[in-house]
Amino acid sequence: MNEYDIKVGSIVLSTQGRDKGNYFVVVNTEGDRVYIADGGSRKLASPKKKNVKHVSRSGVVLETIAKKLEQGQKVFDSEVKSALRQFIENN
Repeated sequence: MNEYDIKVGSIVLSTQGRDKGNYFVVVNTEGDRVYIADGGSRKLASPKKKNVKHVSRSGVVLETIAKKLEQGQKVFDSEVKSALRQFIENN
């Protein structure tokens, strides 16, 4: 697996920029770019576009959120925020 294997629903750690050290969920991928959101400072309505070289994979995929995003169903910021909080507490 390389950095380009990041898929929708993956939890990633930002390694560069103002948001360095924060965890996000990938909400979309586009070539060597990913769109990330955390449900708090970065909402799903306006995800941050980031080069995949500037994020690190955690190896965890939020399957329920990924499934909803891929099917075009509504995902709430609170769901993402809660899932990330739970991930951070468990690691």
